[in-house]
Amino acid sequence: MSQVDEAIFAAGCFWGVEDRFRQLPGVIEVISGYTGGHIDHPEYRQVCSGETGHAEAVLIRFEPERIDYANLLQAFFTMHDPTTPNRQGPDVGTQYRSAIFYRDQAQREVAEHVLAEHQKSLSHPVVTEITPAATFWPAEDYHQRYLEKRRAGAL
Repeated sequence: MSQVDEAIFAAGCFWGVEDRFRQLPGVIEVISGYTGGHIDHPEYRQVCSGETGHAEAVLIRFEPERIDYANLLQAFFTMHDPTTPNRQGPDVGTQYRSAIFYRDQAQREVAEHVLAEHQKSLSHPVVTEITPAATFWPAEDYHQRYLEKRRAGAL
């Protein structure tokens, strides 16, 4: 197997974000979960309360030779509205914020560059946070591949 890297993004409800990233060539795995908060092992109801500080996020494992981090970021910016603070569609709260959780300085620099380029095409300011990655807590099993299971009639 070739080299595998990881990226963590928050772009609203993780169900749709997970599903869209999963479809990109070079993406090996996408896990829905929580990050950026102040308690260990958060559960969905706790995160939804807005009191844990976590964002609904996705952890993406990808092959950089097939899709690089910049291309993942470009996809990230097209799958949600990065100009709405703490909101995506009908979902409102800090857990739905737009955020990039970088794992190292190289990811940070690429994220800052792609965000600046994306900002040029928008009339409103981008509110996406660029912040160091914290512990990523996988969401409960029923959240994993949620839309895929729903399409298959498994829910």
